[in-house]
Amino acid sequence: MVKLATAREARMYGPPLAVRRWEYINAGVYVFAALLLAAGLAAVCAGGGGAGLAVAAAALAGVAAVNAHDLAAHLAGVDWRVGLALYDAQLGLVELLVPALHAVGCVLGVVGMAMLVSQGEGAGSSSYSHRKEKHAANMLLAAALLWLLGSVLNSCQVYERADGRAQLLQSSVQVPLLLGSLLFLVAAVLNRRRVPGEQAAQGGRWAWLWPAGSALWLAGAVCNVLKVFMMHQSDALRLEKLRGGAQERLSRDREGRVPLNWEEAARRRALPTELR
Repeated sequence: MVKLATAREARMYGPPLAVRRWEYINAGVYVFAALLLAAGLAAVCAGGGGAGLAVAAAALAGVAAVNAHDLAAHLAGVDWRVGLALYDAQLGLVELLVPALHAVGCVLGVVGMAMLVSQGEGAGSSSYSHRKEKHAANMLLAAALLWLLGSVLNSCQVYERADGRAQLLQSSVQVPLLLGSLLFLVAAVLNRRRVPGEQAAQGGRWAWLWPAGSALWLAGAVCNVLKVFMMHQSDALRLEKLRGGAQERLSRDREGRVPLNWEEAARRRALPTELR
């Protein structure tokens, strides 16, 4: 249950007059979802069973929406020109692939938790199915693998313009998300080996891994709000531009489609073709 944390300048979270508002909403929804997940998993560990899993599944659905919003924001930031990833590898591997991996992982997590909720109280319930329980465990494991892969890619970013403060803010988000994803993966692996019929995340010496991982994700979510706030200050941090010629290609395309002003457009038309 992680999200993209990037210092890119090319992002568009909403209409031009409400970009900041929508980015704050994005960060706020993620904090709320992380809090819900922590509460839900803590309830499951305490014996809450189906109710806790339902709360956790709702939290994952919220994070899937946040990551889909992240993906759309960065696609809109480059005018939906996915081909620019051929020139800037980080655009494809981080800004586009990471939120996609996280969103798919959240969907798998929701499906897995929904299967566990349908199991009722365990092996003694009439709705219990060992096969369904095995599928649910596999879903949670696949979700954790995607989150960990996305977290690793999220941490592999190159900085050319960002100063030390910007990089520190980035790390304050990326490190807790990475550690939380690792704990969740370990918990998912151990979950497949638990006694059939026992409620997920309940019982055993490893049960603490679930709330511990979600607590780390919550810490990363709070740090993400701070990062977004700092990025929008009047003395804003220097953010990263596209590299490998992608920024120049995007600028030329925008200038060709929407001139900066009428005087500039007239000046360009007056120049010889080879000098335009």
